[in-house]
Amino acid sequence: MFIFFFTIRFSIYITFAADSYMYFKRRENTAFRFLILCWFFPLLFITPCLTAQVQKQDTIKGTLTKPLIVADSMQRAILLDTTVKKTPGDSMMVKIDTIDLEISRDSIDAPVRYEATDSGVLDIVNSKFFLYGKAKTVYQTLDLSAGIIEIDNQTSIAKAFFTRDSAGKVLDRPKLIDGEMESESDSMFYNFKTQKGLSKSTYTKQGEMFVFAERIKKYNSTDFFASKGRFTTCNLDTPHFAFRAQKLKLVNSKWAYSGLAYPEFEAVPMPIGVPFGIYPLSQGKHSGFLPPSFATTQGFGLGLEGLGYYKVLNDHFDIALRTNIYSYGGFTLNASPTYRVRYKYSGGARLDFQNTRINFKGDPDFSNTKTFNISWFHTMDGKARPGTTFSSNLNFGSIQFNSLVPNNPMLNFTNNINSSVSYSKTWNDGKYNLNTTANHSQNNQTGLYNITLPSLNFTMNTIYPLQPRELVGTPKWYEKLGIGYNTTIQNQFAFFDIDSPRIKYNIGQILDTVQWGAQHSIPISLALPALGPFQVAPSISYQERWFGQQIIRQWNETTDTLETFVNKGFYTGREISFGLGFQTAIFGTFNFKSGTKLRHVIRPNIGLNYKPDLASKDFYEAQIDTAGNTIRFSKYQGSVIPGFSEGKFGGMNFGLQNNLEMKVRNKDTASTEEFKKIMLIDNLSINTGYNFIVDSFQLSPISLLISTNLFQRFNITGTTTIDPYDVNAVGRRINKFVWEGGNFKLGRITTGSLSFGTRFESKKKKETAANTPEDEERMSFVTPEEEQRQLDYIRSNPAEFADFNIPWSVDIQYALNFAQLPKPDFSGFTLQTFQSINLRGDFNFSPKWKMGGNAFYDLTTQKLGNLTLFFTRDMHCWQMTINVTPVGLYPSFNISLFPKAGLLRDLKVNRTRTFVP
Repeated sequence: MFIFFFTIRFSIYITFAADSYMYFKRRENTAFRFLILCWFFPLLFITPCLTAQVQKQDTIKGTLTKPLIVADSMQRAILLDTTVKKTPGDSMMVKIDTIDLEISRDSIDAPVRYEATDSGVLDIVNSKFFLYGKAKTVYQTLDLSAGIIEIDNQTSIAKAFFTRDSAGKVLDRPKLIDGEMESESDSMFYNFKTQKGLSKSTYTKQGEMFVFAERIKKYNSTDFFASKGRFTTCNLDTPHFAFRAQKLKLVNSKWAYSGLAYPEFEAVPMPIGVPFGIYPLSQGKHSGFLPPSFATTQGFGLGLEGLGYYKVLNDHFDIALRTNIYSYGGFTLNASPTYRVRYKYSGGARLDFQNTRINFKGDPDFSNTKTFNISWFHTMDGKARPGTTFSSNLNFGSIQFNSLVPNNPMLNFTNNINSSVSYSKTWNDGKYNLNTTANHSQNNQTGLYNITLPSLNFTMNTIYPLQPRELVGTPKWYEKLGIGYNTTIQNQFAFFDIDSPRIKYNIGQILDTVQWGAQHSIPISLALPALGPFQVAPSISYQERWFGQQIIRQWNETTDTLETFVNKGFYTGREISFGLGFQTAIFGTFNFKSGTKLRHVIRPNIGLNYKPDLASKDFYEAQIDTAGNTIRFSKYQGSVIPGFSEGKFGGMNFGLQNNLEMKVRNKDTASTEEFKKIMLIDNLSINTGYNFIVDSFQLSPISLLISTNLFQRFNITGTTTIDPYDVNAVGRRINKFVWEGGNFKLGRITTGSLSFGTRFESKKKKETAANTPEDEERMSFVTPEEEQRQLDYIRSNPAEFADFNIPWSVDIQYALNFAQLPKPDFSGFTLQTFQSINLRGDFNFSPKWKMGGNAFYDLTTQKLGNLTLFFTRDMHCWQMTINVTPVGLYPSFNISLFPKAGLLRDLKVNRTRTFVP
């Protein structure tokens, strides 16, 4: 039966094929031939395999390929389906299916994929294909979706239209995505072959710019022309502001051009127009002018700040030139070149020159100051030369430079400037390390410069000479004998700024300040087997130091003054010590009935040490006053490498380290951990020592340290040093404990510090998205100079960077430092204390208004050092900021109104005024 029906069906197809072929030969119409083939071949190959089963399909999907008919009858051979098939038993046999057909010259060069939720209709006579219901077509990089899509095969034109529901609501407006350009229209027409198109009532997005136009014509793959357009950076259907122009041109991801354009706010047009506009749409670097901001300064006059030009020279080098110009004649010049080669190095420089004129010429308070500042930074990528690093952070300039920068209170109070250049080399699998640095420190109050050039450090990591080259099993105790080596060489000179009122200098005076020194140490250690719970570690250390000068103080009987003499030369000092250390750990746990647990860990350590007195020859007695009082001085006091301490030591050092933590049941149902650990005390340690072989001052000063991050919120760190010995009337130590004579004291606190910091903030309104890999890569290429510039700008203009996602926040930082310092005439000691508190906070007093501020108060002088306040208003696509500095080196205020989008960030309405107290 099967053979019978198959024979009949096959005969019918053969007859139909023969008739179709004769009719096919007689027709010359290319489109008609294509339609016949589209109908015939599926019928020939698919129909014999059909069964009586029906399967429901929600979405229609398919692919439109090249038209198969050509006008040239000479071209007939085409490979429609080429497959390689291996015949069983013969791996070398290849079968290729070919069909001789004619191909159209005007066919498209890629398939068109399509899908629709309703239906697809093929009009064979007119060579058209229709898609209904959330239709979508994809051709190369073009993605078109709409309610209805019509594809004309003869003209290669696709048409897209929206639909309406029963209530008349518009559904599925045509949307086109072509590369990075997105647009939505009432209707669209696109030619697949020429890649030209036309859309009506189109809303499109190019970077940060949103454009609405009555008609947009796609001229080629990159250029678009629009008529009667409106462009803005506000992403609302009815934007808060926009520019209207009769003609627009968009170059995809590069530029946008407009003719005469009129601004409008809240749909109200302004009578003043912009003759033309050029708007950058490209991402990344491109050259251009840097617009200035207007400022009013009481001491400098009216000014334009930030005027400049940014030039991209090539992919590796660019430069920014900026200037500030003031009406009183002052100006500043800045050049900031940067360079980078990926995976090798990056860096840049900043050159600043200030010609500051405070008040106009002829005013009694007129002053003219010329200052400069030079900075250079460089970082070598670790992938460039593994084992070798080079970096620099150079910052050098006039001592008055920071104090003359307007509108930057953080920089005005920066009195210490530091620089460093370092090179390091590691070889032999990290056993040997060489580090070379050059350092510079500058005090802007005293005008003192200290230069360290260079500083060398060579380290040989611990080696084990008794250990075999190929270690098998556990090493024996004597094979754990380790020897290391470390050497440091330093060179330093100092001078005062030429404008400093303290002293004038010349080259000879600078050379007189040159100091050098070196230090060599050879540590020897041995790890012995544990004695029960105790770890035992013997050690031997030898150190030698070289000095380039000696300082000798002598009392002058004639002038009754203490004179100081400097002897240049080569001097040495040595020290050797022996030690035996024991350490262990004690754990204790207390369980509460509620399930809470307290865990206390105590780590005691005891060390037996012996050090002979090899440095006694480097100390001497000198009279310091007319009463005949003397003080013992070191010949190397104040040297680059300090001298060894005198006296022999034979005794023990001991200390206790504690930490306390609490475990409570985890209330977070999403966590898999049953208990949550809370650290109560990170570190509470006490250290001291006792010398058995001296006859006085046997007990060493006691040092205390406590640090904790209590409840992951309160950061507390405190240090102090307690001297157990009493002092006489002029503040000198005497061999008598402070608790003798019935006094209940633990000792005299000589130095100490305490810092406290915490932050309170409300819960965020919504979680912010994490950075994408592209964002992280972009941020990693921010140069240190630009990062510092941005940080200074944020500190000076906090209102522009207010986070409305956090309703309120408060930061509190407290710092205390004190020390017993000797008086200049060595007649005793005086206590110097420094206290300060820094408050920073902000809060939203409405969904769109935020207020905040920062205050620095010096508790020692009881003066408010700096106070800044800010107000900001979120206006959706615009932002208004007010920054006020009522207390500071330069009191000022600033009011700015600007768009949020970076594209129009330069359209800033700014009012700045600075006052000179």
